[in-house]
Amino acid sequence: MGLLTEGSPLSWEETKALSEHVRHHGVIQFINLYRRLRDRQGDVLKWGDEVEYMIVKFDDKKKTAKLSLRALEVLNVLQEKELSDPEGVKSLWRPEYGAYMIEGTPGKPYGGLLAHFNIVEANMRYRREEAQRLLQPNEVVMSLTSFPRLGAPGFTDPPAVPTPNSGASRSLFFPDEAIFPGHPRFKTLTRNIRERRGSKVAINIPVYRDKNTPTPFKEDLRAVGDEGQSDWAARADHVYMDAMGFGMGCCCLQLTFQACNIEEARTLYDQLTPLCPIMVHPSYDSSTLSCELQGTLVVTVYVCVLKLALTAASPLYRGYVTDVDARWDVISGSVDCRTEEERGLKPLGNYKFRIPKSRYDSIDSYLSPHGDQFNDVPVLYDEAIYQQLRAADIDHLLAQHVAHLFIRDTVSLFSEKIHQDDTEDTDHFENIQSTNWQTMRFKPPPPHSSIGWRVEFRPCEVQITDFENAAIVCFVVLLTRVILSYQLNFIIPISKVDDNMKRAQKRDAVLNEKFWFRKNITTCVSPPEATSCCQTSDTDLYTSLSVNHIINGKKGEFPGLIPLINSYLSGMDVDADTHCTIQQYLKLIQRRAAGDLHTTASWIRDFVQTHPDYKQDSVVSDLINYDLLSRIHGVQSGDVSCPELLGTSLKSKTQENIPAAMERAESH
Repeated sequence: MGLLTEGSPLSWEETKALSEHVRHHGVIQFINLYRRLRDRQGDVLKWGDEVEYMIVKFDDKKKTAKLSLRALEVLNVLQEKELSDPEGVKSLWRPEYGAYMIEGTPGKPYGGLLAHFNIVEANMRYRREEAQRLLQPNEVVMSLTSFPRLGAPGFTDPPAVPTPNSGASRSLFFPDEAIFPGHPRFKTLTRNIRERRGSKVAINIPVYRDKNTPTPFKEDLRAVGDEGQSDWAARADHVYMDAMGFGMGCCCLQLTFQACNIEEARTLYDQLTPLCPIMVHPSYDSSTLSCELQGTLVVTVYVCVLKLALTAASPLYRGYVTDVDARWDVISGSVDCRTEEERGLKPLGNYKFRIPKSRYDSIDSYLSPHGDQFNDVPVLYDEAIYQQLRAADIDHLLAQHVAHLFIRDTVSLFSEKIHQDDTEDTDHFENIQSTNWQTMRFKPPPPHSSIGWRVEFRPCEVQITDFENAAIVCFVVLLTRVILSYQLNFIIPISKVDDNMKRAQKRDAVLNEKFWFRKNITTCVSPPEATSCCQTSDTDLYTSLSVNHIINGKKGEFPGLIPLINSYLSGMDVDADTHCTIQQYLKLIQRRAAGDLHTTASWIRDFVQTHPDYKQDSVVSDLINYDLLSRIHGVQSGDVSCPELLGTSLKSKTQENIPAAMERAESH
């Protein structure tokens, strides 16, 4: 959820007055940190996953399913183990934006052993069961990207009523009671983003036009308390949302990798960027490894564009069927604090920059020397900060990156953190860094820590089952090993990555869209098993490929990511059990990319559209919501088979004894 600093939050006016102070000292803190740690070498691969969950309460008599606002109560109990035995726990728990959300990570990071792939799914199941034991009989922990009726009347338990004229959100649909109450950061961010923008956020997602959907589709917002502002912001034929909670109240899956040094971290940052649209997703940067697994690295699994299309899981918003499959634009809009001047609606006067993107969006520049020539979109950055960084002997690409992040104001500040020791502290730097929620995040080591240079891969939507989430995690981790071992090059122009992000969110993008991808990903230093021919020309470097061809390959044109992974594994000493586990995960990715299996989004969409209560009017009723979530609960618990989503031959690892499996792998 970003930097979870404890203390007394300042008002927006107080925060605004100190924004320049935070920027000034944040840059100095980064310079000091960089000077100390730029030559750090020899860190080993560590990684871990971060899964966000919702607590859903079912009423089987009334046939309703609502979000239970008991996350704080549950979280307090979950964290007792960590407080009493921080080195011995198998899971760590952190708060998230919603009062119905919790976030779980492994108790310790995974490492470079292939045997660790055998415990990822088991640990996910352990976490789910650990939380489930604390719930009431009618409550369920669900890894669900977007609650279908979030913001619809009566979506919470206990009931809460929005307050359009008061509170942090001032939303027509999302009550402040649905924001996590146990940490002041969440409501502070909500209020400050709204006040900095000068209005509520305005999220408009195209409605799915069905046979009986009204033409035009336009809600009467006066009926829910609008006094004109929201009606002006809401577009015809779109589902309108007006609060941070609609984006940050979604769940995601995230990954973070520790690199051996800063150069390797910058390489991974660049090479994974073109994959983000394929894996799509971002979410609230929950712990951003702030928990650091008690001093060790966690890989936060927020997987990106390849991932965006492959992991698409959220076609329903505010009780309507929409014409998108992923939440990227929703979450981007939910924290868009740009003023009218910064959005280009008014001439610049009170603000310095016209900023083309929300602070939650795709990255704007590569960081490694190989990526420099593909930074084909002008990067907006603060010239004075850039020159300050260059004068401190920080290279052009990294100085540009930091100066770009620091065009943003701080949107959350605590009185206890105003004055810091810039030689020891990094809170002002992290204040800005952690509220730039981009598809990738480049993370310096924390001060005085054993943790090294890290990279977060942030775009994946969370999946229904632990099996699916483990498959995505293991696929991405294996891909990083292949990239580094085979010295592959996936880099394409940043403008093409931005184009891919737009395509990835469309309905059924995994089947119907093509994505810009590099044609020859090998280099002249790639080993023979990875090299078909060396790239000698910079012309015609990329082409348009389907997700199927990117993942599975296209004969004579592209080798495919999974064939490359299998080639890498063939040269490794892999025991039979681990090999079987990995192949089950890769088969899921392969079949989903080929269209043999549904994405979560298409499966949800089909369920709604074939439900007896669906009137072909784009409305997700309480009954449809109840039946859908009941089915999802059955699938995630293993009580209901779902061959169209998971296939019939794929086997989960979680049926074996979980503690035994974890202890066996940890003994390595």
